[in-house]
Amino acid sequence: MQWGYVPFLYFVAVLGLEAAMQKECRIIKALQNKLTYQQRLQYMKHYFPINYTVNVQFEEVLRASNITRLRDENVSELSLRCLWLSVNSQVLLKIWAVLLEKHPSWEYIQDLCLLFEQLAEEYEDCNQGKVDTNVWDVVEQVLTSDAGSSQKAVYPKVLLDNCVKVMRMLYSESCK
Repeated sequence: MQWGYVPFLYFVAVLGLEAAMQKECRIIKALQNKLTYQQRLQYMKHYFPINYTVNVQFEEVLRASNITRLRDENVSELSLRCLWLSVNSQVLLKIWAVLLEKHPSWEYIQDLCLLFEQLAEEYEDCNQGKVDTNVWDVVEQVLTSDAGSSQKAVYPKVLLDNCVKVMRMLYSESCK
């Protein structure tokens, strides 16, 4: 290869990465628009019976403090994003499963599920080889819905509140 092509190939590679990041950021922006406080309050609290909870695995309650702890353990950003994506995809499916099709929140959760599916397409690298082992174990447990895992009753709004807080932590720098 001639040395004159190296800067050109580098430029093309950078443009490719930038295009991928832009698509990811567009999906994150759409999620932010769907997960506003007012919509979470309306669809996940007001449209549910008082004190209604959803049973989820203990690992599916992903808080900002969990991400901070994992960052302190030098877990890669890709691993953290894969964890967030896997956990919240499963949480949305569990919320969606308890809703009837005519429920006012049904379409809202369906739209969120579609956005998470689009984001999952961007993260084809979320496999055992690319994700840190301690994070992969949690992802695998969440995806297999391990019956041996302890269950926790959580309000649907709290689950989405945690989703938003962690999303802001993970994407605030790369998707301004």
